[in-house]
Amino acid sequence: MESRKTHTHEEHEGESLVEAARASLTASGEQWTTMREAVFTELARHERPVSAYDIADNLSAARGKRVAPNSVYRILDVFVATNLAVRVESANAFLANSHPGCQHDCIFLVCDECGEADHVDDEDVSRSVRSLAATRRFKAERPVLEIRGVCESCA
Repeated sequence: MESRKTHTHEEHEGESLVEAARASLTASGEQWTTMREAVFTELARHERPVSAYDIADNLSAARGKRVAPNSVYRILDVFVATNLAVRVESANAFLANSHPGCQHDCIFLVCDECGEADHVDDEDVSRSVRSLAATRRFKAERPVLEIRGVCESCA
């Protein structure tokens, strides 16, 4: 079934993604520091969700000095809040948002075999979830839907 989208966005990768993230973060009033750039660059090189501990370990090895996972978590929290990254809640892991600055709800198809998380944009589903919350007088701030199962490659 094809997902219905009511908006379009430019997908970024590589250096273009890092530059788009920098521009989006500074436009939101946050600073783009050397450490934030390092964390985002490390996050963006992964196609599957990655933990703050893995990012910290990889940065520690690359820098030759320890990078604390707590520092990485704080940076990732800023990235999630400013829509540079999305969090796969059930895996406590993160993915770089390939279209920073584009606001939308997160819908993930998460494979229990290989760990791949496919990020799906579907405005109809997002509207339905937000409407459901509103009917219960609940203001949805950041809806996240995760569907666990097995991807086509692993099936």
